[in-house]
Amino acid sequence: MNFLLFALLRALRCHAWLRLLAAAFIWSSLGNGLTQVVVFGQLLQWQASPALLTLAWLFATVPGFIGSLLGETLCRRVAPLSVLMVAEAAGMLALLIPWFGLQHQSIPALLMMQSVEALLGGITWPALALIFKQGLRNDELPAATAMESLIFASQVLLGTGIGVLLFDRVSPFALLGIDVLSFLLSLGLLWLACRRFPEGAVSAPVTPVVRGLAWATLSKVQKRSLLLLPALAAVGSPAMALLPALAQQLNPDDATGLALPLLFSRSLGQLFGPLLLNGDRLAGYAKRNRLLLGCLLVFLGAYGVLPLTGGTTVAALLLIFIAHLASNVVFALGTFSVLHHFSATEVASASARTGRWQTLSAALATGVTVLLAARFGAIQTLYMVCATAFALVTLLLARYRA
Repeated sequence: MNFLLFALLRALRCHAWLRLLAAAFIWSSLGNGLTQVVVFGQLLQWQASPALLTLAWLFATVPGFIGSLLGETLCRRVAPLSVLMVAEAAGMLALLIPWFGLQHQSIPALLMMQSVEALLGGITWPALALIFKQGLRNDELPAATAMESLIFASQVLLGTGIGVLLFDRVSPFALLGIDVLSFLLSLGLLWLACRRFPEGAVSAPVTPVVRGLAWATLSKVQKRSLLLLPALAAVGSPAMALLPALAQQLNPDDATGLALPLLFSRSLGQLFGPLLLNGDRLAGYAKRNRLLLGCLLVFLGAYGVLPLTGGTTVAALLLIFIAHLASNVVFALGTFSVLHHFSATEVASASARTGRWQTLSAALATGVTVLLAARFGAIQTLYMVCATAFALVTLLLARYRA
């Protein structure tokens, strides 16, 4: 089988700029993960309420809407790799926010850092989609899907793993210092990638980027492609937002000791799930409602069983790994559909639009979750919100069946 992992390895061998881009995001993910550990670790140590912990997830999603608008605009004016470099530089400067928060024990400052990361993430995704569409052949797009899944998972995978080991052993200020170094190295690698990228794409986009996409002019398969990631966000965001609060309820004596390993297990599942797909059959997979809904059911089932583990670490880690192994199959198919069904002139706008809808979907679901968590607690809220979201997604996929 032509697994996505093999497709990615072949593309990495062929394109030096892709290797540099991958290395840049691996180093960037190290710093981002450490920052996430600092933020959630300190919130748990300061005994933040379940509603506030869930609100932290909302702050980590909503600004992505504005970021996608900025990213789409920038992609029309400058080279997409330059957009990535601007985002990395801004991310490094933004580390002053959690530094201030730690100095003054300010919860709002830590929540603000979540918002800044979401804003920069929204800027990044349209640029990445355009980079892959410009730099890779059509038959190499499965590698781009694997790359996006790797980047998505690595945002916290590497850094969270190291952060879990170092948290409470190393000063959080030292962790932020490591983050600064990771950003500097990432910027250097992105500069080298600019020099290796195909000629003509360094100073300006290779092809003109359309300003927007009229919904009425899109085909049914294009509409479905734009809706897959927002559907995943509607189902997945409430569960992921509740994860720190669930850890707090399952193990109140050592919430940090359970929550941080769970975040690492989540990212591990996000990484490995998509890499097991057959790259030659991605278009067919994306059309199969049973596969998509089945993956979402596995995700919800694993989260639903989590409260029954009684805080047993091994069982909880396994369930979260399985949950995100399944959910990121849907993520991979959603990202591939956008790359596959939109042209180079449309893909930045399409990626930005699906990103905005994903943000709105996540924000709405998470906002309801915050309100219910304050009244009913994390466990009861998990069952109510996720079951309702799954029913709505089922109707949506039936309406836009390919």
